[in-house]
Amino acid sequence: MGMITSKPTTEKRAMQEDNHDTTQAIGKTMMIIAWIIALGLLVAFFTYWESNAYNPNQTPNSLQSSTENIVVLQRNRYHHYVTQGAINTTEVTFLLDTGATDVVIPEHIANDLGLPKGNRQQALTANGVITVYDTRLAQLTIGDITLSKVNASINPAMKTDEILLGMSALKNIEFTQRGDQLTLKQYR
Repeated sequence: MGMITSKPTTEKRAMQEDNHDTTQAIGKTMMIIAWIIALGLLVAFFTYWESNAYNPNQTPNSLQSSTENIVVLQRNRYHHYVTQGAINTTEVTFLLDTGATDVVIPEHIANDLGLPKGNRQQALTANGVITVYDTRLAQLTIGDITLSKVNASINPAMKTDEILLGMSALKNIEFTQRGDQLTLKQYR
């Protein structure tokens, strides 16, 4: 009888050890998964935070009256005005640049927008003389402000994902800077 009782006890111990090992393995796996999820959430949070720090105008604040359309932009932490907008109904990111004569579009974005390359021109930039191509935008939109038939330049040397919103667009609106805000007004 002692042999019969000791045999099930040995099997029972082996099963308990197997269950304990399985439980530990599941616990370790769950801990690793929890850490991966936590790290993923942290990356997502900081990516979102950094994006908003660079472009606090993901959705520009717009106001309308019977005589004007107004857009108020917040300056980013680098002291630039960056905003979402659209060219011919396709969403783009603009960097306002009063030193740029035209709206200047990197060639890779112009290709995505299907913009035709016009006449070849020479342009003087802070980095020297470059070759650009004329184009014309049927429509440019920021918030409730819409401009039509805007002259622009396609710049093959520009590698950024922002479009410089230069004076060919800004000359058609009034803009005022106060503190960390830039107010754009379009009179109807």
